[in-house]
Amino acid sequence: MSFNFDFGVIWHSLPLLGQGALVTIEITALAVAIGLVIGTVVGLMEISRKGVLHYPAKIYVDFIRGTPLLVQIFIIYFALPVIFGHRIEPFAAAVAACSINSGAYLAEVFRAGIQSIDHGQMEAGRSLGLNWRQTMVHIIFPQAFRRIIPQLGNEFIAMLKDSSLVSVIGFEELTRKGQIIISTTYASFEIWGTVAVIYLIMTLSISRLVAFLEKRFKQI
Repeated sequence: MSFNFDFGVIWHSLPLLGQGALVTIEITALAVAIGLVIGTVVGLMEISRKGVLHYPAKIYVDFIRGTPLLVQIFIIYFALPVIFGHRIEPFAAAVAACSINSGAYLAEVFRAGIQSIDHGQMEAGRSLGLNWRQTMVHIIFPQAFRRIIPQLGNEFIAMLKDSSLVSVIGFEELTRKGQIIISTTYASFEIWGTVAVIYLIMTLSISRLVAFLEKRFKQI
């Protein structure tokens, strides 16, 4: 049995795979952006001394971090329509599931970042006449953000790779595009190899960008 590597099928598949890569980046960017908002709010709730804020946040974080993203995608795409009686579009379901998942992980990142700042910083801000919100925005958050840049980059990379799971609901991101191409060309090795290389290029690019931002913020 002989095997012939077909560069031609790779060349002809690049436009479709490129479209899938752009969709993957779009889902990842939206998920992490929304996750940043969720993570900031939930992270603040976690460090709150009020049980009505702390315990719901803790339950959310533990549940999302303790269950697979694939199951969360199934719940949003298949289970919620049964409850509410409305079908959810694959794109909306993909972004929602990835955002909720990312938010839980980023909540822990923000919590750890905020708690790593010396408590005296808050007291210093209050002594200057700033209220709690102003102290957090102008003093605590900027310092915490510099410290969590590597973790934010890691979350972006992790979500970029995990977004491939949305292919199970038929959403045509990079992995799904690869499956569609293979179903017509049967060039499994060539297409999956190319998909892997594209993911590698994207993750390495993000890693370099995070390293640059980390170095830049250290100089400020």
